[in-house]
Amino acid sequence: MSQWDGKSKGTVLGYKIFVFFIKKVGIQSAYFILYFVASYYFVFLKKSNKAIFYYFRERLGYSYFKSKRMVFWSYYTFGQVILDKISISAGLRNKFTYEFDGVEILKKLLAEKKGGILISAHMGNFEIAEHFFGEIDIDFQINLVTTDLEHSAIKKYLEKITQKPSVKFILIKEDMSHVFEISAALGRNELICFTGDRYFEGVKSLPEKLLGQEAQFPAGPFLIASRLKVPVVFVYVMKEPNLHYHLYTREAQIKHRDEKGLLKAYTESVESMLQKYPLQWFNYFDFWDQLENQAKK
Repeated sequence: MSQWDGKSKGTVLGYKIFVFFIKKVGIQSAYFILYFVASYYFVFLKKSNKAIFYYFRERLGYSYFKSKRMVFWSYYTFGQVILDKISISAGLRNKFTYEFDGVEILKKLLAEKKGGILISAHMGNFEIAEHFFGEIDIDFQINLVTTDLEHSAIKKYLEKITQKPSVKFILIKEDMSHVFEISAALGRNELICFTGDRYFEGVKSLPEKLLGQEAQFPAGPFLIASRLKVPVVFVYVMKEPNLHYHLYTREAQIKHRDEKGLLKAYTESVESMLQKYPLQWFNYFDFWDQLENQAKK
């Protein structure tokens, strides 16, 4: 069974080079370097290439040669998203434009004073969502539920050169104490954010189809969200051309204790985004657990 190992790609040196170019020559000029980075990934990252090629070829149904091209452009787009995140966090937010779709849902959610749960995915650029909320003058605290498996050296470097984020982090722990932290945050009318598309070894998972093929999803976000009797919202921040971003907010219609129904609504929501933004799926591993099976045939 396939799962993410919790580590993103890249080195501190690579990030330093990007930051240097952003500050010295601007964001658009820094994008130029991405052609070389994407080319390197395209040539040498065989395992990731197979995973993302499968997504384009088998799940989206593209031709062989179009799928190959899209692998390159996927890496390039991912690089743009990383550069944008660094730029916005470093104080260059005014270089970007923003579009809001469903803001009234967030305002209504906060007015109910129950807190709320946001569920996103590893596509687009959700990590800049807090900057969107500042643009629309919504004042609240976001708590991101996550693991602590990111490369620590990269984390320390980014924290040093970017503005301190206002997002709080709730770390997933084996003793399940994070559940109490989540409940406490909701009691303060704060928002809890999960990403619902990656699970880890030893963590309970739920099966559901995505793009026509069954995959495994972390059970935690959907179990918690379906039981706490608070509003649940799907949120995505998708990159558009010309330094423009589009925030999508969709309220989930769910029944109490129906985690499978919530998961299905989530996968349908993710599919709708991928149909519009196919290059912004950033899960570079065997998400559908099919590559190993193909190799055995």
